[in-house]
Order: sequence, then C-alpha cells, then structure tokens
Amino acid sequence: MPAEDSDIHCRLDELLEARGMTLTELSKTVGVSLVNLSVLKNDRARAIRFSTLTAICDALGCQVGDLLVVVPRARP
Repeated sequence: MPAEDSDIHCRLDELLEARGMTLTELSKTVGVSLVNLSVLKNDRARAIRFSTLTAICDALGCQVGDLLVVVPRARP
C-alpha cells in the first residue's frame, strides 16, 4: 500500500516475482543499492531519478506505468 502522503504504489515485488528475479539480482543488474531498491519497493521513496527508473524498467522488461501505479486513497 502506498505511503500515507502519496497515492503512488511501486509494484516492484510483483514484477520481480513474475520474472523469477530477486531484489539482490536486480540491484546488481541496475547498479542501485539493495537499500535504495528496498525503500522503493516498500513505498517509502520520496523521489526517484529517471536514470534509475529507466535502468529498472530495462532490467525488468517493463514500462514505468507497469512499475509505478496510482492507487487512490479513500477520501472522507
């Protein structure tokens, strides 16, 4: 579920599972630390570089819209 201050959800877990890849393998492939990928995966990232998005999408064979989705929050 997205962080409370954002409607953006990162589907990294689902994409990794669908491709039979681990976060560690992705980290080595894209050159992004395991800690930073974990922050992204757990919807705690506050920002992401376009170059990082491109590298992740290239490694997973997906589009940015497959990785990041909008999940509307319940409004009072």
